[in-house]
Amino acid sequence: MKLNNYRRGFESFLKLERSLSPNSVDAYLRDFDKFVQFLCISNLDLGIKEVEAKHIESFLSSLYDLDIAARSQARILSGLKAFYNYLNTEELVEFNPTVLIEGPKLGVKLPEILAIEEIDQLIGAIDLSSKEGERNRAILETLYSCGLRVSELINLKISNLLFDEGFVRVTGKGKKERIVPIGKAALKYIQYYFECRRNHQLIQKGEEDIVFLNNRGKRLTRIMIFTIVKRLVEVSGITKNVSPHTFRHSFATHLVDGGADLRAVQEMLGHESITTTEVYTHLDRQYLQDAIIQFHPRVN
Repeated sequence: MKLNNYRRGFESFLKLERSLSPNSVDAYLRDFDKFVQFLCISNLDLGIKEVEAKHIESFLSSLYDLDIAARSQARILSGLKAFYNYLNTEELVEFNPTVLIEGPKLGVKLPEILAIEEIDQLIGAIDLSSKEGERNRAILETLYSCGLRVSELINLKISNLLFDEGFVRVTGKGKKERIVPIGKAALKYIQYYFECRRNHQLIQKGEEDIVFLNNRGKRLTRIMIFTIVKRLVEVSGITKNVSPHTFRHSFATHLVDGGADLRAVQEMLGHESITTTEVYTHLDRQYLQDAIIQFHPRVN
């Protein structure tokens, strides 16, 4: 298949030019491979200049016929657009057929949000008498205080905790750094965790600068953070579908609802595009109802 000749160059482009994480690179390459496989099945051995919009549309139609979800279809199309972005950058094609393709219509799926009282309820469910208790409280306080992704939390470094200034330096997607404010409560509970547990642990070589450690002195895994949260949800009796990412959504929503500038929230979350942050501008129905009663001239 002729397109496969450009796979390695596309991979290098994603790693070097786009600075994407290994997981993101693998996802884009899988999307590319799906398209190549479709062309093979269709007996279309096309070169990069021979692929037309109709071929990509046929590919997307095949995904629909396979009951692939609309969001997955949109992600796969995004992978193909990235491939043609690479070809354009390298001046290997003069025309990009993906610009003519519209993605599937997606409804806006609002993320699950915890109320402040529910966050307190989850934190209150932690058994502070256990040896992991102070650590787990510090983890939840940090997730909510800073709106961190799980990957950012587990790789958080002590040297990036700016206690005096009230900030943390976070390494996000694409190894991009940002500075995020951290609340006094989160800092206090991190210090409690250090004093009660971490300072007395044997720490594995290479993990000395990592904030949150397991019982063997190594950094926690993503799965462990999910397990901690899921267990606390069960104990607390909260019935919502809660994951570590829910704290990030709640952080952003509470800031926006409180009147925070959307650009500031974008910076704190590490979003490249403001449109990603705009999902948090949804307002609860009671607020809308109160607003129309107060301001609409023909309600009363």
